[in-house]
Amino acid sequence: MTQRLRGVIAAITTPVLESGEPDIPRFLERARQLLDGGCDGLNVLGTTGEATSLSVSQRMDVMNAIAGSGLPLARMMVGTGAAAVRDAMVLTREAGDLGFAGALLLPPFYYQPVTGAGVLRVFDAVASGSAAAPLPLYLYNFPALSGTPYTPALVAALVARFGDLIAGLKDSSGDLAYARQIAGLSPSLDVFPSNEANLMLARDGGPFAGCISATANLNAADCARAYHHGDKTALARAVAVRGVFDGLPLVPGVKALVAHLSADPAHARTLPPFAPLAAEQMQILISRHDALSSPSPVA
Repeated sequence: MTQRLRGVIAAITTPVLESGEPDIPRFLERARQLLDGGCDGLNVLGTTGEATSLSVSQRMDVMNAIAGSGLPLARMMVGTGAAAVRDAMVLTREAGDLGFAGALLLPPFYYQPVTGAGVLRVFDAVASGSAAAPLPLYLYNFPALSGTPYTPALVAALVARFGDLIAGLKDSSGDLAYARQIAGLSPSLDVFPSNEANLMLARDGGPFAGCISATANLNAADCARAYHHGDKTALARAVAVRGVFDGLPLVPGVKALVAHLSADPAHARTLPPFAPLAAEQMQILISRHDALSSPSPVA
């Protein structure tokens, strides 16, 4: 097993070319910037990384490019969930073979209702398919998009069947009581809320292992100061950055702001079904961000 992930983890965006292929050079440059700029780790090919809009071969291209780049795989969790169980098996096996620190798995999400028995079948297949190079499996709870929650009973059943192979859970439900309940199921479960506002609860024996956040693409330095140094002022700045996206589509908004701040419009490209921000949305986003104070460097 690889080392466990903790701390500030950015759900990194995936730059794409006009053709729709992943823009590997820009991706690798962005990954280095985030790791050097305060992130303890990266969640590659998650929701913010538009993984479900990329083919299996495209996702594997990104994974292999990272593995060949010299970037520290021990600091990276990669999304391997897919609607087709064989796709999830292939991606998870590849992640293990390459040496990523963990795989983040959406539950099966199309044929509703999805039963607990059905989810267990998926994990049986994924665990069996990656047994030659097992890696920690993290559950991705995002019922607003997947339609399938990882209920406490289901998480407990997965831990009972697979033990420490189930390393933790990323919670994008926004339900802090739920996240606390999952963290209390087993001391071996590392739970990551998706909102950096909860970072103080990951310090000094708190219930959480850190946060996995889309907006850590933009506020990593302040998130790091909050998590590593207990800086509440920095945390307030980090949370304020999250607020600039209120009422705006989050993934196109994050990519648009990355493009604006890096003076590289290519970072704003999205894959269907996302559409670029409208001009008035972009104006709102930039004006909100420019009204914030500048983040402090990491000590």
